[in-house]
Amino acid sequence: MMADIATKHHFGSFINGSWQQDGSSFESINPAQPEEVVGTVHETTTDELAEMVKQAQIAQKAWAKLAAPSRGDLLYKAADVLEARATEIAETMTREMGKTLPEAKGETARGAAILRYYAGEGMRDVGDVIPSTDPEALMFTTRTPLGVVGVITPWNFPVAIPIWKMAPALAYGNAVVLKPAQESAVTAAKVIECFEEAGFPKGVVSFAPGTGADVGKALTEQEGIDAVTFTGSNAVGKQVGQTLLARGAKYQLEMGGKNPVIVSKDADLDLAVAATISGGLKSTGQKCTATSRVIVEEAVYDRFKEKLLNEIATLTVGDGLKAGTWMGPLANEAQLNKVLEAIEKGITEGADLLIGGKRVGDLGGYFVEPTVFEAVERDMSLQGRNFWSSACAYEGIFV
Repeated sequence: MMADIATKHHFGSFINGSWQQDGSSFESINPAQPEEVVGTVHETTTDELAEMVKQAQIAQKAWAKLAAPSRGDLLYKAADVLEARATEIAETMTREMGKTLPEAKGETARGAAILRYYAGEGMRDVGDVIPSTDPEALMFTTRTPLGVVGVITPWNFPVAIPIWKMAPALAYGNAVVLKPAQESAVTAAKVIECFEEAGFPKGVVSFAPGTGADVGKALTEQEGIDAVTFTGSNAVGKQVGQTLLARGAKYQLEMGGKNPVIVSKDADLDLAVAATISGGLKSTGQKCTATSRVIVEEAVYDRFKEKLLNEIATLTVGDGLKAGTWMGPLANEAQLNKVLEAIEKGITEGADLLIGGKRVGDLGGYFVEPTVFEAVERDMSLQGRNFWSSACAYEGIFV
């Protein structure tokens, strides 16, 4: 096991089994206490990225030849390491991007479960034998790895999203290069440490922290990257797709959503309220699957509205590490400003603010009250914009 893992605060690029820490770096800030630096992370240079991909290409050839059950065994070991370090990694996640500790622990446990699921792929079929009209012929299909897969991930699920992209790629014989969001790069680095501690061969797993504009863009343009899997905004996702398409590489994109809850007149209203609040405000609403709209039948509108507002009024906003906190801060100052601007525009455009809408200033961090609007028309910004926020756009649309 690596020395002083729990107290390490500076992380580098991970190239061919070695951490490179020289050069410029960026700070990761605690959004609940912006004066606290969670850690510093090295910014990957263009030359380092090129060397990283070169070493990954070399390592991938031997990795692909390794028996699939042996690759699965290493994924099982990585799951064990992640599970052993779950509390430390969950606390880092909460300090780094604001998610409450119970949510962070749940996500970390899910990461271990994902690793074990794909570890099992090592013992499953990789193709089919197909009947042939020629008795001397053997016709079959099989899966073969692509090569080196670039993994570009956001800050809102800094354990689960990297792992659910990396694990299947590794299970089927690919090498991976992870480029995490800057806001959660320390958490992502600790995930990479789990693969290192599990004994993955040098070069099979690499880590390329830095900005999306520099490192992310360079990763998509790097000729040695055979495919990219991306989760993030619509605008960046389109750029990723266009870049990969232009050079004939494969890509997979998961981008933002604008997701409604529909409440019918025969619905269990208590359950509908719980689902709305969980979907809209867990993780401070900062997820592409977040509920941002509620469409309610007129017959139950008033009762649903009363139950929803009463329940939201009980939610506790605060530092995600503190017991009793239900909703933590927004991930960074840019997110804070984006949400406050959206709320102000909603008010200006004539939507009715029912609850919340203000910054929780006395806490010192990037906190906003749980916020609900009604009478949101189809042409209003709250209806049309896709943004991760703590503002749950609640609509008075009767169907």
